[in-house]
Amino acid sequence: MADWRLINVLVLGIGFMFIFSAFQTCSMVEQTVITDARDAPNSTFTGNGYTSLATIYVVFAAANWIAPSVVALCGPKWSMVLGGFLYLLFIASFLYPMTWALYVGSVLVGIGAAVLWTAQGSFLTLNSDAETVGRNSGIFWALLQSSLLIGNLFSYFELRGATTISDSRRTVLFGVFSGACFLGVLSFVFLRKAPFTSSKEIQNVNISSSGIRTGPGEPNGTEVVNVMEDRPAGPVKALVQSFKLMATKNMLLLSVCFAYTGLELTFFSGVYGTSVSNTKILKDPDALIGICGMFIGAGEIIGGAAFGLLGKRTNRFGRDPIVLLGFLVHTVAFFLIFINIPDIAPIDKTQDVAYFYSVFPNEYVAVLCGFLLGFGDSTFNTQIYSILGFMYPDESAPAFALYKFMQSLAAAVAFFYSDVLMLKWQLLILQVMCVLGSFCFFIVEWGASHLHGPGMYTSID
Repeated sequence: MADWRLINVLVLGIGFMFIFSAFQTCSMVEQTVITDARDAPNSTFTGNGYTSLATIYVVFAAANWIAPSVVALCGPKWSMVLGGFLYLLFIASFLYPMTWALYVGSVLVGIGAAVLWTAQGSFLTLNSDAETVGRNSGIFWALLQSSLLIGNLFSYFELRGATTISDSRRTVLFGVFSGACFLGVLSFVFLRKAPFTSSKEIQNVNISSSGIRTGPGEPNGTEVVNVMEDRPAGPVKALVQSFKLMATKNMLLLSVCFAYTGLELTFFSGVYGTSVSNTKILKDPDALIGICGMFIGAGEIIGGAAFGLLGKRTNRFGRDPIVLLGFLVHTVAFFLIFINIPDIAPIDKTQDVAYFYSVFPNEYVAVLCGFLLGFGDSTFNTQIYSILGFMYPDESAPAFALYKFMQSLAAAVAFFYSDVLMLKWQLLILQVMCVLGSFCFFIVEWGASHLHGPGMYTSID
C-alpha cells in the first residue's frame, strides 16, 4: 500500500525545488542584473535590487499575520498554488524590466511567500508524526535546497565569460526561470489530501501527549480527525492564535534564532553573491556567483539529508548539538569571508584586495565559504522545523507563520543596511546574532528536556 504521506512530502519538495530553482537564483543575481539593466544605453529603468529584496521581506513579514487565515480558508494545497503563482509573476517581470513592475512584483511575491511558507509548514506537519517528522523535514529541506544546484548551474553556464548581462542573456535566463516556476506551481495541484490521522498520533508528534494543550471541544483518545483539512480553524481564530503564540516564552526565545536565520538568509542569498561579483580581482566573478550558489546548495543538501537521516537520534539526544555545529561552521565562514572579500564589495565594484593587504581574494576560498554558509544554514533551519513540528502540532500554521515573520523581518532589515554598511560590519552583526540565536535555542531545548526528560519536547509556556 502506498505511503501517501511520504509521497506528498516528495511532491511538496519537488514543487519547491522548481519554484526556488528560479527564485533563489534570481535573488542571487538580481542586484547584478538590475545594475546592468540600469546602466544600459538609453535605459529609463531606475530600480534597485537591494530595495526590491527588502520590499519583498517587509511585505513578507507583515503578510505572515494574515497568512494563517488564508490557509484556514483555502487549505494548505490551494494556498500553495496561490502563493507559487505570485512568485511566477515576480520572476516574469524581469523579462522586460520596468521600475513599477519590479516593485509591484516585490509586493506580490512578499504576500505569496507568506502564504506559501505558512501552508508548507502546515502541510508538512499534517503529513508527519513523531517517527517521521525529522525524516520528512530533512527530505523536504534537501529537495528545496537542491534548487540552488539546479538554478545556479544554469546561471553559471549562461553567464560564463560575460562582462555584463545583456538583454538577450537576461531574456533567456528569466524565461527558463519562469518555466521552472510554472512547473513547481503545477506540481502542487497533484498533492493529495493528508490521510486521516488519529489525535493520539498527532499528540505523539510532541512525544509527551500529556504536555499538549488542546482547545475546548477537541477530540481526545483515538477519535479520527484530519487536522486543518476537515476541521479548519476560522480565519479570525487563526489570527488570534498567532498573537497569543507570539507572547509565549518559548516563542519569544525562538524568535531570536528565527531572526538570525533571516540575517544570514539575506547574506548568502543576496549580499554574498553580489560581493563575489563585485570583486573584480577574482577570475570571471559573474560566473563565480553560480559556482558559489551551487556550493551553498551542496551544503544545504548535505546538511538536510544528514540531519533527516539522524532524525531519530536527534529526538533522543536533543537538537542543540546540531545547532552548535551550525554555530561553529558559520563562525568559520564569517572569518574566512572577512579575510578573503574586500570591505567595499557588497556596495560597489572593486579591484581592491581583502582586509589583510597581503591576502588576495581567492576563488577556492570564496567557493568554500559558500559551502559553509549553506551547511550552517541547514543546521539551523532543519532544527527549527523539527522543534516547531514537535512543540506546536496543533498550532502549526500560526507557529510557522511566526517563524517566517521574524525571519523575513530580519531579512528586510538586513537588505536595507546591505547597501550602506561595509562588509566587516555586516559580518559583525551576523556573528553577534549567531551567538544570541544559538543561546536562545539552547534555552528552549534545555527547558523542554529538563521538565519532561530526554527526548520529551513539548510546549511548556
